[in-house]
Amino acid sequence: MKIEPLSIEGAFEISAPVHADHRGEFSRFYCESTFSDHGLNTQWVQHNRSLTKVRGAVRGMHFQYPPHAEIKLVQCVSGAVFDVLVDLRAHSRSFGQWLAVTLDSSRHNAVYIPHGVAHGFQAQTDDARLIYLHSSAYAPQAEGGVRHDDPDLDISWPLPVVEVSEKDRALPSLSLIQPVEL
Repeated sequence: MKIEPLSIEGAFEISAPVHADHRGEFSRFYCESTFSDHGLNTQWVQHNRSLTKVRGAVRGMHFQYPPHAEIKLVQCVSGAVFDVLVDLRAHSRSFGQWLAVTLDSSRHNAVYIPHGVAHGFQAQTDDARLIYLHSSAYAPQAEGGVRHDDPDLDISWPLPVVEVSEKDRALPSLSLIQPVEL
C-alpha cells in the first residue's frame, strides 16, 4: 500500500496495487498492520456505503463534533467522485482550507480523513458508489456541517451542481460554525 500525505495535516491518499487477470481484479482497501506502521487509526466501528445516482450531485460537507469526532476512510467502488475535505480544527495551520482528491473506482484509491475535517463529494459519474469506514458511530447530536457553496471556502466543483439535499442546503457557512476543538 502507498500512503501519501495531503496538504491538510493528518489526511492521506491511499492506493494499493491492483492484481488483475482474466477473472477480474483484486486490491486491498485496508490493512491493519500497514495503517498501524504509519500511525493511522486501526479501529473501525461503523461501515457505510452510499449511492449517488446523478452526475453533478453534491453530498456534504459533514463531520461530527467531539466526543463523537470521527476518522473516515473513503473509497469509490463504482464510478468516480471529486472528494473534498475541509479543515475545521480550531488550532490547525490549514483551518478553513479545502483540498480535493478524485476517487475513481478504476484507480482503487482511497482517502483517509482525520478528526475535525469535514467531508463531501461531487459525483463525476452517474451511479457513483462509495464505501466508508468510521472510527466512531454516527451520533446525530454531534452532527456538524458546512455549506458546499460557502463563498469563503470557494470550493471549485468541477461540474455544475445539479442536486443537493435540503439538509445540506441548510448547513451554515464556515463563519457561523464552531471550530472543532480536539
